Amino acid sequence: MLEEISGKYYGERYQFNCAEAMLKAVDEAYGLDLDHHHIKTMALFGGGMGKESVCGALTGGLAALGVLFIKNKARDSENGKEIAASFYERFINELSSDNCGQLKSIYRDDEKKCDQVVRKAARVLEQVIHQYQQKE
Repeated sequence: MLEEISGKYYGERYQFNCAEAMLKAVDEAYGLDLDHHHIKTMALFGGGMGKESVCGALTGGLAALGVLFIKNKARDSENGKEIAASFYERFINELSSDNCGQLKSIYRDDEKKCDQVVRKAARVLEQVIHQYQQKE
């Protein structure tokens, strides 16, 4: 489900970057009731923060996990680091890197851009969400 929704927001109609698409997809799928300003916080994380550094699908996914699982702030969370580490490790296992430039060289095409990266990241993110929702 999250894979399809993220692809929709990354796609031609909405044209969110990878980080925005991830957060918007989780917003829709899990009823977070985020507004435009929340999604806008991810605007500069796309394209590996504009420097082909850390992948925006990864940073957008982490932002979504924060909204879903952190009650007040990170220091008050019992398992925030564990959740972040789980997503990060699974992301690397699925996609082979956290680096935007490397991921582009593997997955990007001129027509769909980084759609594969966003969809794979969403699939991994959904697994992590389900795992930690069951623990709550």
